[in-house]
Amino acid sequence: MLKELKEKVFLGNLELVKQNLVTLTWGNASGLDEKSGLVVIKPSGVSYSDMQADDMVVVDLEGNLIDGKYKPSSDTATHLHLYKKFPNVKGIVHTHSKWATIFSQAGISVQPYGTTHADHFFGEIPCTRVLTDEEIADNYELNTGKVIVETFENLNLDPLSIPAVLVNNHGPFTWGENIIKAVHNSVALEAVAEMAYMVLSINPSVHPIKQTILDKHYYRKHGANAYYGQR
Repeated sequence: MLKELKEKVFLGNLELVKQNLVTLTWGNASGLDEKSGLVVIKPSGVSYSDMQADDMVVVDLEGNLIDGKYKPSSDTATHLHLYKKFPNVKGIVHTHSKWATIFSQAGISVQPYGTTHADHFFGEIPCTRVLTDEEIADNYELNTGKVIVETFENLNLDPLSIPAVLVNNHGPFTWGENIIKAVHNSVALEAVAEMAYMVLSINPSVHPIKQTILDKHYYRKHGANAYYGQR
């Protein structure tokens, strides 16, 4: 079932390891099959070195197991809520990558300090509020998804213009129009988070990039009039 998507999700998970975004089994990637409405996701707690494409787990958007010999990732409910609430998102990644997680644990958003950030993210990468005790005790993973959506709604952010978030005390989630772009955005997030940390360490009073430069760099790579790269 969904053999092609299983292969893509499997390779996406392995790419997280290759890019040094995952330690031990601290991470997961998933993909949504638009036609069937089913989601393929990494199995919970299974070593990346032992996984095969057929080990990927298929669930529906309500979390029911459709296909697979393993339990799906413990973060499945978060992924499913984001798929439901963020139209056009077809791939999601969660890691505990070092630099993005440092900002998450500090409860600080990653501000755009330069054009590297602006090339990938149209503004600051927000950090969510801290979950309440009630949200932690009951449906924790679902409530993690809800607080991500709440953050984007409160800030009036477009999930595809800023395809990343920092969950307070936890770690980053990224997404994209497919699993490949979701992984790509995870790599980009880690890079700009490291740069932001270093910038703040040498100039704590630094200001974010001018909006005009941010606009120029973002729109030259994204949108109808983008001119970066080849046709």
